[in-house]
Formats: sequence, C-alpha cells, structure tokens
Amino acid sequence: SRRSMSKSHLESTPLPASTADSITANPNVPSISTSAVLGESAEMPADTPICKGYDFNDGVNLDKMLEKMLTTGFQATNVGLVIDEIRKMRKWRLSDVKHEDLSPIYQNDERLQNPETCKSIRAKIFLAFTSNQISCGQREIIRFLVEHKMVDVLVTTAGAVEEDLIKCLRPTYMGDFKLKGADLRKKGINRIGNLLIPNKNYCEFEDWLMPQLNQFHDEQDKSKKLFSPSEIIKSLGANIDNKESVLFWAAKNNIPVFCPALTDGSIGDMIYFHSYKRPGFVLDIAQDIRKINDEAVQAYATGMIILGGGVVKHHTCNANLMRNGADFSAFINTAHEFDGSDAGASPDEAVSWGKVKLDSRPVKLCADATIVFPLIVSQTFAKDVTEWKESVKGCRCWLGDE
Repeated sequence: SRRSMSKSHLESTPLPASTADSITANPNVPSISTSAVLGESAEMPADTPICKGYDFNDGVNLDKMLEKMLTTGFQATNVGLVIDEIRKMRKWRLSDVKHEDLSPIYQNDERLQNPETCKSIRAKIFLAFTSNQISCGQREIIRFLVEHKMVDVLVTTAGAVEEDLIKCLRPTYMGDFKLKGADLRKKGINRIGNLLIPNKNYCEFEDWLMPQLNQFHDEQDKSKKLFSPSEIIKSLGANIDNKESVLFWAAKNNIPVFCPALTDGSIGDMIYFHSYKRPGFVLDIAQDIRKINDEAVQAYATGMIILGGGVVKHHTCNANLMRNGADFSAFINTAHEFDGSDAGASPDEAVSWGKVKLDSRPVKLCADATIVFPLIVSQTFAKDVTEWKESVKGCRCWLGDE
C-alpha cells in the first residue's frame, strides 16, 4: 500500500548495553560487536511492498516497466507515486465523499444532496510549468493535454508564452550544452541549454506582435478597458491560428493561461519599446490575481501538477491556499530545500502554509521533467483518452450560481 511504502511503523528494540568485558561462545569476538552487527530486527508489516524492478527477460513492455517503478526504489518509486496521484485527481468525484464529511458550507447546499449531481462533479486540475518546458519538446506533451481538455488551468512564465508563439513562426534548433557563448553571441544565436534560437526568430515575433499590441492600446484608449495578461494571452493564442500551439488550443478550449510575470521576456522588451513610441499602455495584473484565486476557490476539489519551481509553483500553490489547500499535488523539479527556496521546498512545507490539504498525500519527484513527464503522461492522460472523455461528459468542477 502507499501508506506502508511511504512510512513504515516499526517498533524498535534497543541494542544491549555495552558489554566490552564480555565475550561470546567464540572467545575472540566481543559480544558488543555481535549484538551491534547481528542484533534482532522487528518483523516487517505484512503489507510492506517488496523491492523488485522490471525484468527485461519478459520483453520490452513500457506499461509493465513503469508499473514496476513503484517498487524499484529511490526516484523511480516517486515516478510511480506521481502516476498514482494523477490517476486519483482524474478519477475523483464528489460522490466519493460522504455528505457528513463535506465542508459545512457545502452540506447546506441542497443541490449536493442529489447523488447524481455529486457524481457529475470532478476535480479541477492546475498544470503549471516553467518556460523551458515549452522551449524543448515537452511543448508537444503539454499541447496534447490542452488540446484534449485534460487540464483546466495553466500557469506559466513569459518565456513559455512567447516561445510557443515563436515556434509557430520559426523553429528552435538542437545544439550542445558546451557551445561557447561568445561565439554564439557574435552569430546572433541564443542558447537555452542544448537548444538554439536565432535572433531572427525574435525579429519575426516582433513583426507579428507589435500590430496587436497597438490594437490593445487602441481598445484601451477607446473604451478605457485595461487588459489582463490572461486576456492578452488568449487573444494571441486565437490569432496565431496554429494547431501546433499550446496557446491556440487553450484559447479554443477556453482554458485560462495565467502568467503573472508576462513582462519578463521578449514580450516585456516589446512593451518597453512600445512605451517610448506610444506611452500609456497598462497591463492590469490585478484582474488575474482575482481570476486565478477564484479558479481555486470555485472548485470542490483541486489537483496541482507543477513542472519546475519559481513563480509558477508559488502562484499555483498560493491560489490553492485560498481554498485551504489542494487535494492532490504532484511536484516535479530538481531543486532542494537546504537554501530555503520555494522551488526546493518539500510538499510538507506547503502543508504548513495551507497550500496543500492536511489529509492529502502530495508527492515530490526530483527529476528532469523532460525525461519523466512523458512517461507519466503515457500512464495517465494518454492511457485512456476515449474512455476518459466519455467519463467526463456532463461533468463540471463547480456548480456556481445555477
């Protein structure tokens, strides 16, 4: 069981006190040494999983190999636990919860006394990811999830927004981690790890974006409307009109994309240049803090899948703080907690803030998301696309004022 895997309840038996003057039946071996090395152990609980990995004598079978991750140990086991956590957040229905265990404000809602209504209410899933996940081929994995409406809310950074759009105009190329920065700079080529993006990509993006920025400014001057980052992102996603784009599918499927640091990248550069040509454009982030917090509050259960750290992790967790924590959480990153960073913070630290529910079982997987997330998706979202779509027909995450 997951409980016994994550925490064993074994009673300890203290070793005998020092007996340096005593000797065993073998007069050459002190008894303190034999008791220290060969001391009795407690019996393992009957339901404790046994460590055993995949046997390739059984052939090459991705599903069975990933199933064995759970009992392989170390971060492989956490891969299995993340798969389990995502399956739970996708399967959850309000009907799984006893009426008396509901929050008092929900117990008084007469609509929730109807069992059929409760069966139609599912968890709302937040997917957060840093910009490098769009820079690389993970973009296609994320696009798949958004295209098929398998997640409900996206949280990301400026680089992800612009690079998703740029890839619709010009490609990103493979390079090498060891390419010299000075040489690349002279050639007008930018490096992201072992990926290469020519400056020409950003020039074409500027040509595509600036007329739209002027249109936003025109609308602001005409109607006094202030645009939020999520509204601008939705408009850009619709206008790119490219089925390879994450933002295109987010706009088409009405999945909000929140980016509290939209100015931290090429889009910010263009807003900066625009401010000299035509001062006065306002990007209203206050609207979006209300929207994302309401997304969390207006749900009977939430799940968080967070690839990376920084602003996307904290922004998603903080929104879920507004509902006293997420019910399901899967964190995938390579950061550690010794420096006190939010990126490296353990899930238990998030529990202390109320960002993760007290009775939940959050999982942190310490790994490169580009390696493990496609494997995880293969065992969850991509496993049963047709069946899952059928199972969520008529489902919703919130009844609202209806």
